[in-house]
Amino acid sequence: MTTVHDTRHEPRFVNKEKFGEIFALLRQRGYTVIGPTIQQNAIVYAELRSVEELPRGWADEQTPGKYRVERRSCDVWFGFNVGSHSWKAFLFPPHTVLEKAESTDEGWQFTTVPDDPPKYAFLGVRACELAAMRVQDRVFMSGAYVDPIYHARRGSALIIAVNCTQAASTCFCTSMESGPECTSGFDLALTELSDGFVLESATAEGAEITAALTTEEVTIEQLQSAQHARQQAVTQITRKLDTTDIRDTLLTNLTHPHWETVAERCLSCANCTMVCPTCFCSSVTEVSDLRGEHVRRERHWDSCFNVDFSYINGGNVRDSVRSRYRQWLTHKLASWIDQFDTSGCVGCGRCITWCPVGIDLTEEVAAIRGESP
Repeated sequence: MTTVHDTRHEPRFVNKEKFGEIFALLRQRGYTVIGPTIQQNAIVYAELRSVEELPRGWADEQTPGKYRVERRSCDVWFGFNVGSHSWKAFLFPPHTVLEKAESTDEGWQFTTVPDDPPKYAFLGVRACELAAMRVQDRVFMSGAYVDPIYHARRGSALIIAVNCTQAASTCFCTSMESGPECTSGFDLALTELSDGFVLESATAEGAEITAALTTEEVTIEQLQSAQHARQQAVTQITRKLDTTDIRDTLLTNLTHPHWETVAERCLSCANCTMVCPTCFCSSVTEVSDLRGEHVRRERHWDSCFNVDFSYINGGNVRDSVRSRYRQWLTHKLASWIDQFDTSGCVGCGRCITWCPVGIDLTEEVAAIRGESP
């Protein structure tokens, strides 16, 4: 994992014909490579064995409530944006068995279940996702309470980032100052050109991997082309979220009539929280076998949109869709700042794309401000 002591090295250029070498190098170092690939007509994150499994030549179309993959006319390797998967699933798994208990003749025996995942190398991490990891680092690794599962997985992960060279219509990372260019938090960062990648290393391990690859000295023309490609994504981002005094704006408008308006559309399905790369709500349950002799303590993802999530002392605190949507939005954009000194939103646009009814949080904030969307 990249530390705060990033050590920048001179960028290099790796031809696409040679880039496949990185898979063997990472396996030699004990890494399991996770990256984007096509499954069930979507670009998802899964284990990769070679460059042939990357979605080369594929693009995605994203609008509120709509996601489609489609073939491109050119063989771009990373010509798509973030999908429904996020790296959260590998760092903070959706389901984890924490402990087990077994009834024996000597009484109940309790054991902690060790978390023993492979050492991950994440390939294709975008700038907004790097920002999301930093947000979850604050949640799980700062303060008095550190999540040991997240901490161990995060500490052993290698981050290979990819700078965005195009944007989806749902992206608004520029408003959140989280992208589209990767500036920190990676071991290696790639900017794709037609024939290869400008490769930047920011850690000692990133530099070692670069040195082991077949690379070339980067030219001024390639650096200029890379900068132009990154700027292209910036230019394409038109969706905006006004973050000026956003905390106070939301928390002083808790009775605004627009909360009821959005609740009439919201299905309370929890899609937005499931695809969000920073949401961290979970529940812990005890699962027993039929004879009551074996019990597992399991942690699983949960959502503030689920009615039972706010169950306290015989009743639900938030029993209306209005109250649950308000809780999600005000926590994400307002009280999160009080808790963790950062916004809980990185502008990736997933919640907009994967909302079945196309609710757009940038428009909802504008409505609370009294602006026309």
